[in-house]
Amino acid sequence: METQSNNPLHGKTLENILNELLDFYGWEQLGYHINIRCFNENPSIQSSLKFLRKTPWARKEVEDLYIRIITRKK
Repeated sequence: METQSNNPLHGKTLENILNELLDFYGWEQLGYHINIRCFNENPSIQSSLKFLRKTPWARKEVEDLYIRIITRKK
């Protein structure tokens, strides 16, 4: 069995990741860093989660940005 101890996303839901990014950046800056409509036009948690769950490339961008943020915090 492979350990997940080095995986910063282990145990994090997409909603948790998005909320942490929003706390750090806010919608405007998040939309600047990841230019997708659900962050720039009438943003909401629910619409963003719906889009990110259906769109693997966008979810990867969100996860990559989250990893960069938590790496800087350490």
